[in-house]
Amino acid sequence: MKQPHAISKARKRLFIGLISGSCLVVCLFLMALWLVPFIGLDAIHPYAKWALGGVVLLGIGFVCVGYWGLFLNIITKKQILGSKRFRGLTIKLFLPLMVLLGRLIGFEKQHIMLSFISVNNELVLAEAGRYAPKDILLLMPHCLQNSRCDKRLTYDINNCDRCGKCPIAGLLELHDTYGVNLAVATGGTVARRIVVQLRPKLIIAVACYRDLSSGIQDTYPLPVYGVLNERPHGPCLDTTVALDQVEEMLHRFIDPNTAKSGKTISTGQAAQS
Repeated sequence: MKQPHAISKARKRLFIGLISGSCLVVCLFLMALWLVPFIGLDAIHPYAKWALGGVVLLGIGFVCVGYWGLFLNIITKKQILGSKRFRGLTIKLFLPLMVLLGRLIGFEKQHIMLSFISVNNELVLAEAGRYAPKDILLLMPHCLQNSRCDKRLTYDINNCDRCGKCPIAGLLELHDTYGVNLAVATGGTVARRIVVQLRPKLIIAVACYRDLSSGIQDTYPLPVYGVLNERPHGPCLDTTVALDQVEEMLHRFIDPNTAKSGKTISTGQAAQS
């Protein structure tokens, strides 16, 4: 079995390879915008082709600066000038191209999304500072609840008996210990509503790779650190999460000099203390 560090490096290599190819595709496309009508533009104005060429060169320069900034951010794991914009460029421009390019050359979408989540997490670690607990949201999927449990946690997560048969008890303990916001959502629409309601400055989200990648895109520019859930029984049934990894990120992002003031919130609730 591959070690987590080796898996992370492999995902990073895949991401860099695909984003390099995507950057090349964009630059070639921009060059084509100039080369194709090059001869015909003479009929419009003697300098028309050079004006268009200047615009194309500016576009290529923009893409290349974004690419190299992102590349250096990934390699150095440090915040550099324009880090937030590089993450936005990845999410809005490069990711759709990476998925298309990756599928064309035979990579599964799952591997591409996992590489994106891994690199996004490193960018968030480099970009984000420390926050008060009330500004951090632990956003959890409802499938973490034991399927044989009769408690309605999607209505109120505080209904949990903390029996320890699912990760919800451990997450409530993290909420109690660190005072961060804790929310359980049944889907993307509800998750977005919770984010709007609580207005956090940072999200630590647990989900499968599909929901994480779409959630990172939907909430940009809000930084989202993604933690993949574990699915021993298949998708959306009795999933689990490495609580130690969630706690490690809380240590990273919480400002220890601030008060504990987070809330718990579930589907259909108003935020409560």
